[in-house]
Amino acid sequence: MKSYNLSGYSLILLHGLFSGLAAPPGWSVWLAVAVGFLYLGFIWFFGGLYLSDVLHMGIAHKTLAYKKWFMKFLAVFFNTVGIYVNPIEWVNRHRHHHAFSDHEGDPSKLATDGFWRTMYLTFRPYKCKSNLAGDAILKTLSFRLVSNWYFAVFAQFSSFALLWVLFRDVKYSLVLWLGARFLGLWVNMIQNYWTHDRRFGTRRYADEDNAMNIGDWLPVTATFSSSLQNNHHHYPNFLRNSHDGNEYDFGFMTVRVMKALGLVKPTPVGARKPQGIPLQDIGI
Repeated sequence: MKSYNLSGYSLILLHGLFSGLAAPPGWSVWLAVAVGFLYLGFIWFFGGLYLSDVLHMGIAHKTLAYKKWFMKFLAVFFNTVGIYVNPIEWVNRHRHHHAFSDHEGDPSKLATDGFWRTMYLTFRPYKCKSNLAGDAILKTLSFRLVSNWYFAVFAQFSSFALLWVLFRDVKYSLVLWLGARFLGLWVNMIQNYWTHDRRFGTRRYADEDNAMNIGDWLPVTATFSSSLQNNHHHYPNFLRNSHDGNEYDFGFMTVRVMKALGLVKPTPVGARKPQGIPLQDIGI
């Protein structure tokens, strides 16, 4: 089993194990495990919508036009009860990542950075050379509210407080809170380490960066298809990361559902199918 799959499945199993061991008084082990996985699914799903669908494809690359109220709601909601991610800093770093991918100027990882260095950069990324996040949506009250250190500190307490209010058990709440963050770190390592090291995955396009496609079920599902990095880096303004009808693309599935609900529509640049990819149609 590949290291990224082994580590991911191991973290999921450990989350279930510790959820059971920390079961609140009066709970069965199986109930504690089930609730632990429900919480993990909650963090994964809304985190994917916020980071991969809205911040990534919606704002950073402008391939999808979401309802403004929906973007504002997700930014405030997920940063309050989920895992805090500063949206302005994230968009700025991601645009630098594409401009200087795997080279000097990439805040996420240089080509020579190994596993532990890349993990350290998750918390202390290289400094960005300029401000590339001047979008109007990022200047709105909702996004400015969550894009500062005061809210970052508040979010650590508010996200834990939600669990304590629900379960009234500090140990169980802490296990769930930490477990979700370990899985979030793994998701980040998929995108910044494993899919930017030529020893892993496959390459459809021979670009100058080290972006790779990892198409296994768990990485694609966990990252909302951001593990298809080689595809995405070659055509970063295309609204889907899969370039072949045979490629599994969970993130695009969620976009299609949100389009059916009237929450999003393609932008002109996002809906332009690049020449040379084997897709018959965009599918949106």
